Amino acid sequence: MSPSNAPTGPSADLSLERQVCYAMHTTVRAFDAVYRELLSEHDLSYPQYIALMTIGEHGPLTVGWLGELMHLDSGTLSPLLKRMEAAGLVGRARDPEDERRVVVSLTSSGRERLDALGDLPRRIAERSGLSRQELLDLHQTLREITERLDPHA
Repeated sequence: MSPSNAPTGPSADLSLERQVCYAMHTTVRAFDAVYRELLSEHDLSYPQYIALMTIGEHGPLTVGWLGELMHLDSGTLSPLLKRMEAAGLVGRARDPEDERRVVVSLTSSGRERLDALGDLPRRIAERSGLSRQELLDLHQTLREITERLDPHA
């Protein structure tokens, strides 16, 4: 349905095209497709990319803290880390200070893979067609929405 023949009146608020959540959903799907394409060149999934960036930025992390930073539960994170370890991207070891915790760190191969992804943000920005300022403004708006909707964010 085009905007010119979109519903008006009380039912207009229920129009799919007017739902912010739907606009965000379709945008996320479009971003996912671009990331999938660009990351496939590096044999990575988007969650693996995020994990590499997080570990690279913060250094060795406990699995629990990595999950907090990535907003993933252990049921999702553990299989992801197992695959990354099997691929030689990360290493996992018991924390010598607390054997109950597992620490994840980048391997040299993981660091090389992360370094090879340095131009990915620029490529994503180019594909979006947004200016640097528009991307910064969008990022800020999305962070504010997330903080308002998710008290744990």
